[in-house]
Amino acid sequence: MDRRQFLAAPALLQTRAATSKPNILFLMADQHRGDCLRAGGNSAIDTPNLDRIAREGVRFRNAYSSTPTCTPARACLLTGLSPWNHGMLAYGRVANKYPYEMPRALRDAGYYTYAIGKLHYSPQRNLHGFHGALLDESSRSESIDFRSDYRSWFYSEAPNLDPDATGVGFNDYNGTAYVLPERMHPTAWTGRAAASFIENYKKPEPFFLKVSFARPHSPYDPPQRLFDRYLQRKLPAASVGGWASRFEKREGPGNAIWYGRMPEAEIRNSRAAYYGSISFIDEQIGQMIGSLEKRGMLENTLIVYTSDHGDMMGDHHHWRKSYAYEGSAHVPMLMRWPNGLVSSKRGQVLDQPVELRDIFATFLDAAGTSPARPIDGRSMLELARGRTEGWREFIDLEHGLCYEKSNQWTALTDGKWKYIYKAFEGEEQLFDLTRDRAELTNLAGDAAASATLRSWRQRMITHLAQRGEQWVAGGNLARREAMIQYSPLYPPKP
Repeated sequence: MDRRQFLAAPALLQTRAATSKPNILFLMADQHRGDCLRAGGNSAIDTPNLDRIAREGVRFRNAYSSTPTCTPARACLLTGLSPWNHGMLAYGRVANKYPYEMPRALRDAGYYTYAIGKLHYSPQRNLHGFHGALLDESSRSESIDFRSDYRSWFYSEAPNLDPDATGVGFNDYNGTAYVLPERMHPTAWTGRAAASFIENYKKPEPFFLKVSFARPHSPYDPPQRLFDRYLQRKLPAASVGGWASRFEKREGPGNAIWYGRMPEAEIRNSRAAYYGSISFIDEQIGQMIGSLEKRGMLENTLIVYTSDHGDMMGDHHHWRKSYAYEGSAHVPMLMRWPNGLVSSKRGQVLDQPVELRDIFATFLDAAGTSPARPIDGRSMLELARGRTEGWREFIDLEHGLCYEKSNQWTALTDGKWKYIYKAFEGEEQLFDLTRDRAELTNLAGDAAASATLRSWRQRMITHLAQRGEQWVAGGNLARREAMIQYSPLYPPKP
């Protein structure tokens, strides 16, 4: 070994040690409901690249978002904690800093951490440990000096065009085709930026790349070619249970409704645009997988795909999210591992209940490290390896008051049954998801299901009892009329 080789040896050893860990590609969409995957049995939708991830890895059939709106879901992803422990029980602001955060932990584990797309943090350039980011924050500008990177790029490319020219609002139920050139769409921008990151990555450290699409969240505005594709297809109709008649009256400002029985043609139109938005995201994911293959990185990259929550899309006359029902709370969860990380067969479909909190633990497992502080999530790689013993029996879900006073609830599910307690009215719902995944029949008043109801109610009482009398009083579930937005564990401002 000459002098130059001797001096370079420590750096070479460090590089080899770093690259022995897999890259991590974390893909997420905003508002992608769990039943909109061909791999999950929906033959009306085209998702070939997501299906490939499932076919070459694992699909978790019973994946949920515990607090199914944007910011509490993102707090869960950031911390690996349950709603009570990260502190967000309803829609609010992601805290400025948590004691233990995913990007910082992966930095400490030797990763170069980068984010592209939607983060939805406050302040908007607070990166929580990411080394860098290219942001698409939709139309949100929380300070006078903020403009998202997508919008800066848009105006540099087309200074005389309006990025919102399609005219559909960010919470509207209606959909239409994108009216600008397809390359200007935020989904296309996010996909190109992510593919470029992969193709040009030359750092010695493995990368942790989070790619977060702002769609299929409304506006439902896919390219015309994809909108037309789904207008011509037979799409699943909205599911409406017998218990849902009280939600027929249209509620919400303008087209940004949260309840309402809409004409069948309008529901179909919205679904066509929503399905087209998902297929457009799938195309971008195909670009990223192609970039990994071109660089020879695919078999050294862990890929996980999920969504922060779903979208009711007219089911039970509900729109948007924040509900305990499958359209809102059930999300896709797909994982493809690199060679050597899991020895089990590929193409698994697993039934154990998983949740967004499990993603942090999964990435730490892939990085070969353990949590530095207690977290609530567990590594889904363990399930893929066949180590299912001791996995949780059920997962907890909840959301504080959202849209109107009756929409505040807690729920439990194991993927086979779901128990919902609606705290304003003190109303219970029980669904047999094995026979009734569409949640058409509420069994809470069925004498044949009374023992099952009592069992799940007691589980909920045990789960909430530690929170005090606002939640459980005299051994019974308490009614709650006031908003409880944050738990006592929500971090104070620094």
